[in-house]
Amino acid sequence: MIKSILVVTEDRSAAEILSSGFHDRYDVEWFPDLDAGRLLSLKTRPIEVLFVDIDTLLADVQSKSDIREIESVFRRLRGVLPDIDIVVMTTQDRIRETVKVIRAGASSYLTYPIDSVELNSVMESLQDTRQLHSELDYLRDQFWQVDALELVRTNSPKMQEVFNKVRTVAAKKVTVLLTGETGTGKGVVARLIHQHSKRSGEQFISVHCGAIPDTLLESELFGHEKGAFTGATRQKLGRFEIANGGTIFLDEVGTISPSMQVKLLHVLQDGSLQRIGNEKAMEVDVRIVAATNEDLNRRRIDGTFRGDLYYRLNVFPIELPPLRERLDDIPLLIETFLSRLNRLYSKNISYIHKDVLNAFRQYDWPGNIRELENLIERAYLLEESETLTPDSFPAELFYFDGVETSLTIHANQTLAQFRRACYDSLEKQYLKELLATHSGVIHKSAEAAGVTTRQLHRLMKKYKLAKETYK
Repeated sequence: MIKSILVVTEDRSAAEILSSGFHDRYDVEWFPDLDAGRLLSLKTRPIEVLFVDIDTLLADVQSKSDIREIESVFRRLRGVLPDIDIVVMTTQDRIRETVKVIRAGASSYLTYPIDSVELNSVMESLQDTRQLHSELDYLRDQFWQVDALELVRTNSPKMQEVFNKVRTVAAKKVTVLLTGETGTGKGVVARLIHQHSKRSGEQFISVHCGAIPDTLLESELFGHEKGAFTGATRQKLGRFEIANGGTIFLDEVGTISPSMQVKLLHVLQDGSLQRIGNEKAMEVDVRIVAATNEDLNRRRIDGTFRGDLYYRLNVFPIELPPLRERLDDIPLLIETFLSRLNRLYSKNISYIHKDVLNAFRQYDWPGNIRELENLIERAYLLEESETLTPDSFPAELFYFDGVETSLTIHANQTLAQFRRACYDSLEKQYLKELLATHSGVIHKSAEAAGVTTRQLHRLMKKYKLAKETYK
């Protein structure tokens, strides 16, 4: 809970108005400026929130358009008070400048004249954010392994719920079903579950069921004996056998055929399997994490997916939100991607242009985190400065108005029909960029999109796209 507040402004009357608005709920102190000596005196006091006038904050900044110079002010403040929330007090006509200050590190802002409703709203928001971060810090300190800390950073309540569920289920042997759109990070969550389980020292085996032809899937999962069929020139261990004692991740489990559904159900029920060509059953101790981008319950109802298998897989469901529902995590994800790319390519790109971030917030992200990562990596390879600029990204990213206005809107359309048309338009744009990025090579494009080549061909046929156009 927030207890102590510092107000920094030359206008003492404004400080008094602000203080009276707190109704004795907090300890409030006032400084006329950000004098270094005064700031150092705060090290021994638990100041949690700083309300600072924008002119006072930027008094020593030479170029107020240089966000890096503004960031240096925040680094200085947080060098003294690392956990402080900073609220900027500004006028309505300086909102554009205030937005830069927010981007540089401020938590929120208030406009003059100070309104009690706005003040209370800001304080409630800060309280909620502090509570969320406190809970995450506890989880990070008590549960997450060091190499997972970067992955579990989030500003999204929905993702916090996902990580809480991972924490709950990781140490148990129960089967987990991860659901969500393609590219939302189901594979990453599956690895988190394994890494934080009692099986972390054993194998983690990943199988993309949709990428393996059905005629080969049984052999891949369960293995075969030498001579079991034409071409079986040696014994082959299946993925389940290799994963014995560890975890197997069955990605896109909804794509398996009815006959394979029966065989998988047998493993889940009995914990045993048979290699093709061997009548002797062998027991396996494998923890199963499955994933799908389909509604398996709906498929259970319409009879295209076995109900008994669905219930065996759906013991502990975890649904991952799409990126468009966690836009506040985009800067954190970009920071993670850039850190990895800088290590990989020995470049030093640490910033991203505000226009790119604005475009990202307006984009619908049909390909989710995987699409974001691909866009960042492509821009990284093209960029020659220390900042990812709009020139390094596809032009279509910045012209959604053009995409939207090209849609034909009929007065008798339902909202669902209009949304479908918008989605189709965006999906087509994504496929065009995907194919262009991979020069029309189907298997590479499908792999990058996280779909099978068959699914990609079907989408290309739907939108009348030819691979030759992009070679």
